[in-house]
Amino acid sequence: MKLRFAFLLLPPACLLAQAPDCGILPGWQQHGPVRNYEADNLFEYMDGNAEGYLIYGYGKLQGVSCQKEGDTVLIDVHEMASPEAAWGIFAANRAPELPVEAIGTVCQVAPRKVIFAKDKYLVEITAETEKDHSALLRQAAQAMEKRIPGGTALPAELGWFPAGAKSLRLIPESVLGIRVLKRGYVAQYDPAKAFLVREATPEAAAATLGKLKARFGETQPAKIGDEGINAKDRYIGNVAVFRKGRYVGGYANVKDGDDAAGLAAALAARIP
Repeated sequence: MKLRFAFLLLPPACLLAQAPDCGILPGWQQHGPVRNYEADNLFEYMDGNAEGYLIYGYGKLQGVSCQKEGDTVLIDVHEMASPEAAWGIFAANRAPELPVEAIGTVCQVAPRKVIFAKDKYLVEITAETEKDHSALLRQAAQAMEKRIPGGTALPAELGWFPAGAKSLRLIPESVLGIRVLKRGYVAQYDPAKAFLVREATPEAAAATLGKLKARFGETQPAKIGDEGINAKDRYIGNVAVFRKGRYVGGYANVKDGDDAAGLAAALAARIP
């Protein structure tokens, strides 16, 4: 009974290692109460930015404000539905002109903000004053990363795209602007786009490919993966699509004269 009573007296930061804590900023003190939001009321905190988080599969947010000598730093920990969702928001919010760093799964440090993903958590640490806080924020991210449980592996699909992509994103709905492709990855090769959509089963992937055939109208069979097609769409140009196992993938916006089916076949070959 004594052990149980002692456990109940532990502060929240001890019970939940990933909870934000101003202790990661030596000499800084918490200002105001802990912030707690869920999907239903996230807009109260993030206003117009909330939808960009909710569409990935949102759990909850815990945050604190920390102050020292007139400066304020916000620490926000977003718990997502999956590690894939946490990475997806990171990829959507990172600044393409800045490098990524090896903190957690992936991290980016800017003068006033650091953002990193680890397991199903996305952490944002933001300085409110107009000066370069990058060294402080990097130190805070390194300390916070050690408190977050789970692995740091990237989504497997990222390693299947050929090198040289200008950007790689998780699109949470309507991949390529096509509603049938509900959720998946898109790599931009300018102008061509490679994509991969993971379905629950091979049968579901076959059904999705069938719906794409109906959408495109006139198609030609192609020897790609388990089944493939070539088509031309009024919105996404020359297209080659395949099914391999439970994945539907391919290339869109391929330039006239380029081998769309060959590009798609190379992508399909990289899928285990």
